[in-house]
Amino acid sequence: MQSAMPHVLLVDDEQGVLLGASLLLRRAGIDPVTTLQDSREVMPFLATHSVAMVVLDLFMPYLSGFDLLGEIKRHHPDITVVILTAVQDVKTAVACMKEGASDYLVKPVEKDRLLTTVQQTLELQSLRRQVDKLKGYLLNDTLQRHDAFANIVTNSPKMRSIFQYMEAISTTREPVLITGETGAGKESIAEAMHLLSGRSGAFVPVNVAGLDDMVFSDTLFGHRKGAFTGADQNREGQIAKAQGGTLFLDEIGDLSEGSQVKLLRLLQEKKYFPLGADISKHADIYVVAATNRPIKERIATGHFRQDLFYRLAGHQVHLPPLRERKEDIPLLVSHFLLEASKSVGKESPTPSPELFTLLASYRFPGNIRELRAMVFDAVAQHRRGVLSLHSFKESIHAKQGGDQDGASVREAVNAERVVLSWPHSARPPTIKEAEEFLIQNALKMGQGNQGLAASILGITRQALNQRLVRRKKAD
Repeated sequence: MQSAMPHVLLVDDEQGVLLGASLLLRRAGIDPVTTLQDSREVMPFLATHSVAMVVLDLFMPYLSGFDLLGEIKRHHPDITVVILTAVQDVKTAVACMKEGASDYLVKPVEKDRLLTTVQQTLELQSLRRQVDKLKGYLLNDTLQRHDAFANIVTNSPKMRSIFQYMEAISTTREPVLITGETGAGKESIAEAMHLLSGRSGAFVPVNVAGLDDMVFSDTLFGHRKGAFTGADQNREGQIAKAQGGTLFLDEIGDLSEGSQVKLLRLLQEKKYFPLGADISKHADIYVVAATNRPIKERIATGHFRQDLFYRLAGHQVHLPPLRERKEDIPLLVSHFLLEASKSVGKESPTPSPELFTLLASYRFPGNIRELRAMVFDAVAQHRRGVLSLHSFKESIHAKQGGDQDGASVREAVNAERVVLSWPHSARPPTIKEAEEFLIQNALKMGQGNQGLAASILGITRQALNQRLVRRKKAD
């Protein structure tokens, strides 16, 4: 389905003017552009189409541009109208501005002036639509396109806010930069942006990490036969495959300096040259980029161009790590259990409550990707009954290091838990009071599970049991 973008309507009784202006705008990537020679067709067209702006000739047969200007502003006050005329007259210009025109261009108008006027108007219209959408989301807390997020498993309020923002910016032509840690789901967000955009072309992902300038150019732009040794036939690049769709550039923070210059030129000019070609091609693509690198730090150290960052970050979506949306862990585990069981032809095992307590205490440096690997490994080892915690504990231990008594779990909890404050700050606790205080908090963090509480404290379960028995006898 093609995106329902508002039209740019060009109205002039001279066919040559309409043809030249429409070609100029389309070559700059502005679409849809509609032309009308008969001024009587304008109001019926506005009644049945979404229009962002009208570029209107002042002197035409049937209805003059000035009369049409008044009609448009009375019935469609949100539509921007730019007057285009061969007459340079201050009084006429002032009258048009008073009637509601936003600009007054004199023929023959410079191409750059016309293009800049249209682009700035569309950007302003896009911002207004985004603000209106965001206001609606704040007031109603709704999502309009649930289908676009169907492949993202979440119940997180943070993620819902991100989805609402994505819907609000979905009509923009500006690139989107997605930031977040490795394994947090950036490509899934990029695919959702593609679906929200409504573009009819393909979603084409390209990982640009580690590509030298030559490979980067060949990957994106393609080449012509004979462009270099071994180029025995023409080859399309990824931009050609993404025409009318979305080009997703993953790991953009690792792009080399030379490739950054080429990408910046592509974003600025909306055109590119296949290697060995003399004629440029138009790039009708929606660009979404992603990185797990701290881009602003790389800009400060001279490893990433600031002008490229601002081009890429027309809109920015930051994806929170899994440890900041732990409410998603049970949903994700259930989803991956079904997926893993289906892949190996087993019945989906039942997870224990202790599993979710254990996972909630872990930082997940690999985020959702790491959790998926854990679940798949556990299902592969599962035989019958309740899903064992053994493989999960081993995986955490391998990631964090530590002793066999559960130091890895303890390290994970230490990294996440709130700093405990001794309630009697006027004096330090006695050893007995400190032990009691730590045991109570460990049991609370482990939700009553003595095995997890012992892991948090760095002692064996038997040692914890002995302390609990002594405490009970003392009571």
